[in-house]
Amino acid sequence: MKRSGIFIFTGIVSLIILWAGTSLGSTSIGLPDTASIILNRVFSLPLRGGINPRDITIIWTLRLPRALLAFIIGGALSVSGAVFQSVLKNQLASPYIIGVSSGASLGAGLVMLSGLSLPLAGGFTLPFAGFVFGLATVLFVISFSTRLDKSLSNNTIILFGMVFSLFVNALITTLIALYREQLRNLLLWQMGSFALKGWSYVGLMLPFLALGLAGTIRYTKEMDILTFGEEQAKAIGVDTRSLRIRLLVYSAVLTGGAVALSGAIGFVDLIAPHIARKIVGSPHRYVLPMSFLAGGSLLVITDLIARTAVSPSELPVGAVTAIIGAPFFAWVYFKRR
Repeated sequence: MKRSGIFIFTGIVSLIILWAGTSLGSTSIGLPDTASIILNRVFSLPLRGGINPRDITIIWTLRLPRALLAFIIGGALSVSGAVFQSVLKNQLASPYIIGVSSGASLGAGLVMLSGLSLPLAGGFTLPFAGFVFGLATVLFVISFSTRLDKSLSNNTIILFGMVFSLFVNALITTLIALYREQLRNLLLWQMGSFALKGWSYVGLMLPFLALGLAGTIRYTKEMDILTFGEEQAKAIGVDTRSLRIRLLVYSAVLTGGAVALSGAIGFVDLIAPHIARKIVGSPHRYVLPMSFLAGGSLLVITDLIARTAVSPSELPVGAVTAIIGAPFFAWVYFKRR
């Protein structure tokens, strides 16, 4: 099958998964009713007969924005993971290794403990602080790594990123020890959730998504060249150091926005790029959009499992992705060996 056909097929499958993720739940609503409600709200088409007004509220106010947010965040994390694996030449690389998650968790923890509410941000002070701290952590890691190693080698970025992440995690642990009453809230936020997050969260994520995708897709050819080796890329005229910094920052915008709005959800950024490369090969102009579709679909399925497995209670989404991702991580590692 040609790649265009593969993308069309994958897009249809993604829409079906999004449709099912909107319909299913503790109160299941039929797929035709769900489609009718969405078409009525978007295109003002008449509703099917016999639809309960409560179902309209459930679909449009609760489930559809939740499923869309999960899809967008899953796609953003996956594209970011694909870029990191390419730039750092490591199949197990992830945006979290340079401190995005740790920095965002620290920012969220400080807001929870202080009760801070910014005048313009209001109820979105916590995700705003999470994004700022997450992005600041990445910029600090890149800046300090540059001072240590002018060529900004992959090993320097990974090692310093891991060390700084451990330092930030130690600060978070200290805060938890000092303010035990906030332990549960911070842990639940770190594990990730899409509960009670409506259209406003979808709107907040879109600017991060647009900026991150525009920045990463712009350099797909350069990423392809990097796969042949850094020396070959320099010989062709690619400024590898500048390119690496730009791609890491754009990826950090994607991951920082996702973590700030949903909490730290791991392994999606590791799994989806591998699935994408199996489907469309290695060219990044195909890998990035396929990673977005695969990651979005995977996180919608994961969120569906999280909210239905122990209904009416709900599991943290990060816990479900970890259960799925940890064996996959081990499989990739031992397969490489």
